[in-house]
Amino acid sequence: MYSSVIEAIGNTPLVELRRFAERVDGRILAKLENLNPGASKKDRIALQIIEDAEQSGELLPEQTVVELTSGNTGTGLAIVCAVKGYSFVAVMSTGNSPERACMMSALGAEVVLVAQAPDSVVGLVSGDDLALVEEATQRIVRERKAFRADQFRLASNFRAHYLHTGPEILAQSPYPIDVFCDFVGSGGTFAGCAAALKEANSSTRCYIVEPAGAAVLSGGVVSDPRHRIQGGGYALTHLEMIRSEHVDDFVRVTDDEAIACARDLARTEGIFAGYSSGANLAAAVQLLQGEMSGKTAVVVICDSGLKYMSTDLWRL
Repeated sequence: MYSSVIEAIGNTPLVELRRFAERVDGRILAKLENLNPGASKKDRIALQIIEDAEQSGELLPEQTVVELTSGNTGTGLAIVCAVKGYSFVAVMSTGNSPERACMMSALGAEVVLVAQAPDSVVGLVSGDDLALVEEATQRIVRERKAFRADQFRLASNFRAHYLHTGPEILAQSPYPIDVFCDFVGSGGTFAGCAAALKEANSSTRCYIVEPAGAAVLSGGVVSDPRHRIQGGGYALTHLEMIRSEHVDDFVRVTDDEAIACARDLARTEGIFAGYSSGANLAAAVQLLQGEMSGKTAVVVICDSGLKYMSTDLWRL
């Protein structure tokens, strides 16, 4: 028996997608991070950030915690702060799905919604939208003398996946891991897992997944800032978490490919996930149909499809 729900964070199942992967030559193993208490992989970094800050003295008793979020990190922080007794302010673009704001509010967070940039579209969060959320977040941190749970800069983001997610995958898989691919937002999941996997087996190839129209990390230009893959692909040219020696290559995925894979995953495997999980699967399919044919690929199922019920991912 656990003393609180935060002890249920992590140790998620690893599942072989035998039906979904019938289209490829190889295996796809899925780490079901949608089964964390907050229904996403971001529960891990929320717990790591808060506990690291408590231990270092950066977070003081009764201090307010503030962070920008597309919804998942905010949900994780709302859960951890509720259990530990901190007030939490989530700052989020109005372009993100409203289910996330509702969930954070239900968990006791104060949710500050920031209007999108003039040319943006609801449901499509751009780098310009994120910049406005960052500006509002910095202002709230100053005004409230708060602790900033900065997922884009704090090493705790990397540590959560290097110390836990990556080693869990290695312990759970009965096969050698040949391929790891991950759609990046802050880059923490990719960075932490890639470091752990490559330490165990230097021949494991790690791929960053990007939206086809905003693939700036791989040297592309932003031709479509309005992609629909929420939670990443913000056209940021530098992510502090990522180390070049851990990046073997890049895979570009279209909105339609990500959506089709998310829907197929639900229909064939009974796993209900969001856009970024679909992007990860689409990347794995590309690789196993091509240069990594016959290999074993691992992907992260980043969050639950329940967070996108108002979007065109699931709309009837």
